[in-house]
Amino acid sequence: MIEVKVQSLGLDRTSNTPVVILQEKTGTRVLPIWIGPGEASAIAMELAGMKFSRPLTHDLFASVIMGLGGELQRVMITKVVENTYYAELIIQRGAELISVDARPSDSIAIALRLRATIFTTDELLENTAIEIAESTDLTETEAGGEGEGGEAAEQESQGGLRAEALQEYLRRLHPEDFGRFSP
Repeated sequence: MIEVKVQSLGLDRTSNTPVVILQEKTGTRVLPIWIGPGEASAIAMELAGMKFSRPLTHDLFASVIMGLGGELQRVMITKVVENTYYAELIIQRGAELISVDARPSDSIAIALRLRATIFTTDELLENTAIEIAESTDLTETEAGGEGEGGEAAEQESQGGLRAEALQEYLRRLHPEDFGRFSP
């Protein structure tokens, strides 16, 4: 498993969908994961240090873990199946380790609140990650305009990306291709 951190939170300008970008802690590969607006807001608020007077869902879940005597040891983003990412919360309670299936976006929001480490597999970083570009020398045509690849965009509009097209699309992306997300 490779430790990653939240590098940034952006907005895919083509689909207007929030994207959390995870970066290897000791490397340059990044893993973009498209997420929902609610989870993006929860991540953004935690990154900005914003607190509400009443707990939001991710705050509540973090409190439940601690209130039941547990400690979030780590989050593991384990696989992607048909463009859907899967994650696990690894919670330690006494001598017992409990694995809870969760969406990566929720897992990241909770991990940030509880200061837990986030991991992914080398395979995910190799197959779906992009390298942070030294420079932004892609033209809009090469980048597909506002962050969407030409062939990939056509295939997506026809009901989903083929694995090869998605990999090529992700290889061409730069974190700068995403707009900034603000809650």
